[in-house]
Amino acid sequence: QVQFVESGGGSVQAGGSLRLSCTASERALNFYVIGWYRRPPGKVREMVAAINSGGATNYLDSVRGRFTISVDNTKETLWLEMNDLKPDDTAVYYCNTYPPAEVWSQGTPVTVSL
Repeated sequence: QVQFVESGGGSVQAGGSLRLSCTASERALNFYVIGWYRRPPGKVREMVAAINSGGATNYLDSVRGRFTISVDNTKETLWLEMNDLKPDDTAVYYCNTYPPAEVWSQGTPVTVSL
């Protein structure tokens, strides 16, 4: 099973930015749909952004216009650029395919404070 490794999380103030990255144990992110998910404290995991093999993207309404998902040209890395962060964006962020693989990686935590 493919394993993902996320990085780039951290603590920022509201209005700040972070850039998350994700690599896969397989050499390339050759999935039809791959995306970023997050699990806010005490809440269920939700999909934040997705990108398909053709480059089409989709976003959770609350992050549209602030977050950008992309895959580099070699398909080695999946990115999530997060701008104008809000306290409600506080969560552990994961990458996974869509539909998601059964086993989740550890994710990378993001904390946004006022």
